[in-house]
Amino acid sequence: VQLQESGGGLVQAGGSLRLSCAASGFTFSNYAMSWYRQAPGKERELVASITSAGGSTRSYADSVKGRFTISRDNTKKMVNLQMNSLKPEDTAVYYCNARVRGIVTWGQGTQVTVSS
Repeated sequence: VQLQESGGGLVQAGGSLRLSCAASGFTFSNYAMSWYRQAPGKERELVASITSAGGSTRSYADSVKGRFTISRDNTKKMVNLQMNSLKPEDTAVYYCNARVRGIVTWGQGTQVTVSS
C-alpha cells in the first residue's frame, strides 16, 4: 500500500490550492480515504474524509467546512482536497490516509504554507 501526496506550496491568504493523493497497492474503491494535517507543535488532526466507492458521504473538520472539498476518482485511484479561502492557520503538512485491512497507511506529506 502506497500513498503519494502532491500539490502543496506557498499561497497568500484567501488563495486556493488543490492537493492530490495517488494510491496504489490496494483496491482503492473499496476503502474510505482521509486527509489529515499537522501544524508545527500541534497534534495531527483529521481534516476531511470520504467514504468508499461512490464517495457519497463526506465529512469535514469544523475549521474547514465550507472552504475545503474532498473528492475521489476511483478510475485514477486518487483522492483530492480542494482548499479555498485559505487562512494562515491552515499552514501545515497535509497527509493522505487510508486504513487498509486494518493497517493505517500514511503518505509522506505535502507542505502547505499560507502567508498573511
